[in-house]
Amino acid sequence: MEKVRVAIIGAGWIAQVAHIPVWKKLENVELVAVCDTIKTRAKAVAEKYKIPQFLTSDDELLKRDDIDAVDICVPTNMHERLTIAALSARKHVIVEKPMSRTVEEGEKMIRASRQYKRHLMVAMNVRFRYDAANLKSFIDGGEIGEVFYAKAGWLRRQKKWTEHAWLFQKKFSGGGVLMDLGVQMLDMALWLLDNAKAKSVKANIYSNVARLDVEDTAVALVHFENGVTLNLEASWTFLREEDLFYTNLLGTRGDAQLNPLRVTKEMHGSLVHLTPSKSETPTNLYKNSYENELRHFINCLRDGTPMLSSGEESLERMRLIEAMYESANCGKEVAL
Repeated sequence: MEKVRVAIIGAGWIAQVAHIPVWKKLENVELVAVCDTIKTRAKAVAEKYKIPQFLTSDDELLKRDDIDAVDICVPTNMHERLTIAALSARKHVIVEKPMSRTVEEGEKMIRASRQYKRHLMVAMNVRFRYDAANLKSFIDGGEIGEVFYAKAGWLRRQKKWTEHAWLFQKKFSGGGVLMDLGVQMLDMALWLLDNAKAKSVKANIYSNVARLDVEDTAVALVHFENGVTLNLEASWTFLREEDLFYTNLLGTRGDAQLNPLRVTKEMHGSLVHLTPSKSETPTNLYKNSYENELRHFINCLRDGTPMLSSGEESLERMRLIEAMYESANCGKEVAL
């Protein structure tokens, strides 16, 4: 295919800030339509970004034969229905994280992808950061030896809350900060650890600050079959001036951390720093992660590039997330 023809369903914040600007930038993509149930928003976004068509009905959008792939940027409760509808209409799909509210919903999405022989990717942009890719190359190259402990967290400073926002209502989101920030850090950690197979999870969730319908803070400990341990934490109510976003890994020959990227190893009895001298600003890392992610999706469709963050991978993340909620609710470790 000369150009991949893409349509977006959902013209909200993430579509306008992160997705549409990238689609318009990629030379091998033609952004042909945007769909949103709010007509004024669909029209305004189409005019602003010079998108040829705007619609308010996803059914009408998916009937079109001039669309190769659909980018789904809507609340999580709509992911299952829209993904299956798009796949059955023979469109490839990239859907915003988290994949679904439940493992059961995710399994249905995977079955549809296989049935209709179309690609399904989940937008986990954090692993597509340049510093994350560099960290992955250091680990895969054996620079810090065998990793045996990892700690990852995303703690956002407390902001004002909108009680009616879909993100904070379980029926729409499926969960709280664990589904929002936690799943991203879990995804990156598992990717860095070569998708090690988990054997048990112990987790706690809290809503002591925001008092929402869902948790505002979550902590979890994951034990893997190969002996590695992962400590995961996420919060929307971090009482500091700045967010804390990090990943730390301990290996048998050194250690590494993310944000900022630093790699230290032992050589001939001395500590050696392997950190790249050039570093990106946080803003550029954020923007570039979306470009890298969407470009990868297009390369998978055009060139047969093996897909990262596939539906199958993301379903495994959902299994762990569900186990974390189960552990938090029953107050004990859950075997997988």
